[in-house]
Amino acid sequence: MRPPYIHIASLLIAAVGLTLIVFIYSTRPKNLTEVATKSSVAIGTYEIDPKEFENGLAAFRRDEFEAARAAFDRADPEKRDAAVQFYVAYSFYRQGWGRVSNDNDLFSKGLVAIDQVIKLDPNYRSTDSGLAMKTPSELKAELEDGLKITVSDFNPMKLTRERK
Repeated sequence: MRPPYIHIASLLIAAVGLTLIVFIYSTRPKNLTEVATKSSVAIGTYEIDPKEFENGLAAFRRDEFEAARAAFDRADPEKRDAAVQFYVAYSFYRQGWGRVSNDNDLFSKGLVAIDQVIKLDPNYRSTDSGLAMKTPSELKAELEDGLKITVSDFNPMKLTRERK
């Protein structure tokens, strides 16, 4: 091998190593699984874990919202899938909803999650027949209304309303 080729190969190896070090430093992964996930995001091959998503849906349908969110977090650790994030926001809504009053903390977390959905896919529409609200804008409006204190909050007929 000629010396110029050795120098070029050495520079390329050094550049790849430096890029890897900068990538790991900037993403600060906690384990090798996170390195793989962040790498797949960087190169555009990121996908959710369908088994964990199904586990989350099952827990969501049983009204076990904390377990559902945990499964959704495992399914989409980078929070890049609109469908998963929509269910996360919906779980905050359902857990925080109350006949007399709503849990403002959970509704606020739901707003953060639904804003992520809108950022990912503003035209997202759920195909789940079990959900009353199908779009992020409907869910966002419901969460925002739940955070406001209005005269209608003191209406005794409010006790007969149904959760969506």
